[in-house]
Amino acid sequence: MRYQKLGNTDIDVSVIALGTWGLGGGSVWTDRDSTVEDTRNLLDICREYGVNYIDTAPVYGTGASEELLGRALKGRRQDFILQSKCSLNWRNEGGNFHYERDGYTVNNDTRAAAVKKDVEDSLRRMQTDYLDSVIVHYVCGSFPVEETVGAMEDLVREGKIRTYGLSNSQPADLAAYRRVGGKVSVVQEFFSILSPFHGREYFEMCRKNNTVFQTYGVLEEGFLTSPAFLDKEFAKTDIRSRLPWVAPEKKEGLRRAFALWAPMCEEYHCSYAALVEAWALSQYDRMSLLVGMRRGYCEVSGYQAEGGGYQAHRGGCKGNSGCGSGQIGFEKA
Repeated sequence: MRYQKLGNTDIDVSVIALGTWGLGGGSVWTDRDSTVEDTRNLLDICREYGVNYIDTAPVYGTGASEELLGRALKGRRQDFILQSKCSLNWRNEGGNFHYERDGYTVNNDTRAAAVKKDVEDSLRRMQTDYLDSVIVHYVCGSFPVEETVGAMEDLVREGKIRTYGLSNSQPADLAAYRRVGGKVSVVQEFFSILSPFHGREYFEMCRKNNTVFQTYGVLEEGFLTSPAFLDKEFAKTDIRSRLPWVAPEKKEGLRRAFALWAPMCEEYHCSYAALVEAWALSQYDRMSLLVGMRRGYCEVSGYQAEGGGYQAHRGGCKGNSGCGSGQIGFEKA
């Protein structure tokens, strides 16, 4: 496993990170709810294959993901770099309406008091006294950037967080945070081989400031793991049922893509998932790959850093993607 600094901090993070949205379950992930034992198993896999970077959020299962991690991390919190988020909450204390789900109204609030309360709640749920990184889950233009940055800097001084970042934002938001003294270490945005231009506009700005670009959606919620995944059916509330790839014509296009990739996978002895992940990691020199998992049981392939990029090769880790689907890329180093 290769490691890199998180922004301009001294925090060493693996280039592959464990995403835990699916871990929270709820109506958007309808396979089944995860357990503490599932979570411990995933952390065992991460530890074995050198993945130390864990990403979660308060709204992943309205606290369920953080609570599972908190229970599973007992006795080994020091082994992992723990990242959560702020701004989205279901406390009904103001902010902008964001969505309703599973009986909760979720608002987006980046004011100082809300940011600090989000972090305090995360610390309690995860049974820890600090978070290594906190990301503004959705940048909100309704409230002053200076207020949000001030709250983050207060939390750093208080030792409750070590650094912070942005998600679901625009390059102009990153510039605005920088202008008021924001020390943004990581930008977390959607990026995949099927959407190769979304997020790319960040790369030069991130490079100038040593900012890590962390991509989510690289496996398109499982649709890029294997042709077999295309035959799966999902409940109407499941996020995967609302993706464009469920349309028959889109599935046919993906099948043609798998046919093109098959010779490369055979040459490099890797899965389809490992191939598209390797492509993503090669696109920016400070890339972080966020891969969601819920349960660990199926064989996967990994990466080997060569010449500044990544080459897929035969590896071995056991993990099931957050979309309940397939193969992810951990390398035993």
